[in-house]
Amino acid sequence: MSATQLWDHPHHDGSAMYVSNPTPELGDAVTVFLRVPRASGVTKALLRVCIDGEQALLETSIDRQNADEFWLKADFPLENPVVNYRWLLDGSPSGYQWFNGTGLHTRDVTDACDFRITAYSPPPAWGNSAVLYQIFPDRFAKSVDRPAPDWAIPEDWGNKVIGRGPETPYQYFGGDLDGITTRLEHIASLGADTVYLTPIFPARSNHRYDASSFDQVDPLLGGDAALRRLSGALHDRGMRLLGDLTTNHCGDAHEWFRTAVEDPQSVEAGFFLFTNHPDEYVCWFGHKSLPKFNHSDPELRRRLYEGEDSVVARWLGPHGFDGWRIDVANMTGRHGTTDLNHMVSTTLRRTMAEADPEALLLAEHSHDASQDLQVDGWHGVMNYAGFTRPVWQWLKPPTAVPLEPGPFVSIPRLSGKDVVGSMRDFAAAVPWRAAAHALNLVGSHDTFRVSTLLGDPRLVTVAFGLLATMPGIPMLWAGDEIGQEGVNGEDGRRPFPWDKPDEWDHGRLATTRALFQTRKQSEALRQGGLRWLAIGDDAFAFLRESANETVLIHASRADHAAIRVPAQVVGTSLRGLAGTPDLHAAADGMVTLPGAGPGFAMWSCDPSA
Repeated sequence: MSATQLWDHPHHDGSAMYVSNPTPELGDAVTVFLRVPRASGVTKALLRVCIDGEQALLETSIDRQNADEFWLKADFPLENPVVNYRWLLDGSPSGYQWFNGTGLHTRDVTDACDFRITAYSPPPAWGNSAVLYQIFPDRFAKSVDRPAPDWAIPEDWGNKVIGRGPETPYQYFGGDLDGITTRLEHIASLGADTVYLTPIFPARSNHRYDASSFDQVDPLLGGDAALRRLSGALHDRGMRLLGDLTTNHCGDAHEWFRTAVEDPQSVEAGFFLFTNHPDEYVCWFGHKSLPKFNHSDPELRRRLYEGEDSVVARWLGPHGFDGWRIDVANMTGRHGTTDLNHMVSTTLRRTMAEADPEALLLAEHSHDASQDLQVDGWHGVMNYAGFTRPVWQWLKPPTAVPLEPGPFVSIPRLSGKDVVGSMRDFAAAVPWRAAAHALNLVGSHDTFRVSTLLGDPRLVTVAFGLLATMPGIPMLWAGDEIGQEGVNGEDGRRPFPWDKPDEWDHGRLATTRALFQTRKQSEALRQGGLRWLAIGDDAFAFLRESANETVLIHASRADHAAIRVPAQVVGTSLRGLAGTPDLHAAADGMVTLPGAGPGFAMWSCDPSA
């Protein structure tokens, strides 16, 4: 089936090419631009805005034009913290079509996928260009041998992990923070500039999401001094450090919870949701070891995340973290008829901004986060729904799809048109700023390894290519860059085989370095907009565009009918990036992208050439 061409459709997104000021303040005037290819047949447009709950259609005017396209503009005041807008166009058979974040529609549409601009304070500037490297500290690198704690099953570094069963949280391999510090050269070579650590507080498990205290770094990781050494070494390199905090729950060994259990009249008893003290209480997914916090309690908020003396503020700074990833953020503050999630996220953000104006706030979320991203809370969320699942669904081998109850939806194999449709739906449901700071990933400590899921190394390269080139903050899960395997999250937490380089996929490592070093050097890939050109079942192409650069990306999962794009859109001479051969327009004025697959390619192009 041939690809659907979109290069001749009008285009707008929330990037700096299309919005005069992507970070306005309340009351500022904003100018937005619509790019209109003459091949679209569109000759007129109005801008539909919604201010103070009422819609208005605003006149547009031509800003600039040439033989191939013209740009329309319209102005409106940012009178509300969030203003949504879309474009009403002529040009369809009926002379009536809407253009919103999901594309063109010849029928009326809801406001849900409107473009949005917000007056809330923007994320830190460094977030626009960040590449994260996720580390599970127990399994990455070890500096010294320490005695195993009483809860642990001690293991030698080369031993196999227990992939399933009740013993999985208790295997102890002994990785620590000083071990990470010795491996920063490897991390930097990947183009990563931010290390993201899963929790580092004391706990009774290897994952440490069951914290027993927030007052110190786990001595098994080297303690507070080791965190200072790691943070200092990263900052000396111009890199950053992101921490992981669970605001939904703690461990049942936590000092707050132990006090609450022992004394029902204690202040700490109000931190939790007891239904029958002391034995019955609300906990995460029924796990008694993970009691859920009660965010209605003001003292809990003060201690955990509200104000300069809170846990959140205390660990930020030049000798600590540059931001937080919040675990189970989608469930935090939510229970029955109580929903304090908005309050939690905005308070967290305010506390962090006061402690460190450059701190980044990311949240774990596994499905539709759009309702949580309309306010002044999370800067972005883990983009499982809008990036990870679509990539998996497009690239995974065909298999039967089980329909089984449980917390997770199965992963079918879908067409390129369907997965791009999902990507566009999820991106359109949030402000551009949130989409640009979504944490994109193809695997994490909670999932199977991407190499295991996809099997074919060429498909893994496609996944990594999309991770390096789509809008958002890409995250590399330590070990993926050398092709580590794992059938599930626990199995994927294998120790990094530093002393066994013969087990590494060195081709994968070289490709990863090439892709993410290219992203690091490209303004368009870091900060540009996204313009879809063609979408087929087995291949698609898109542009990342900034004022100074345009990059063309082509991804395929199989052999396919070649995609052809006019040279007037991408230029006549395209320079290959990250090992891609150069490409040139044919005599008919068309550029033909390779039809063989699976494959990933990208080019620097100059549409004016």
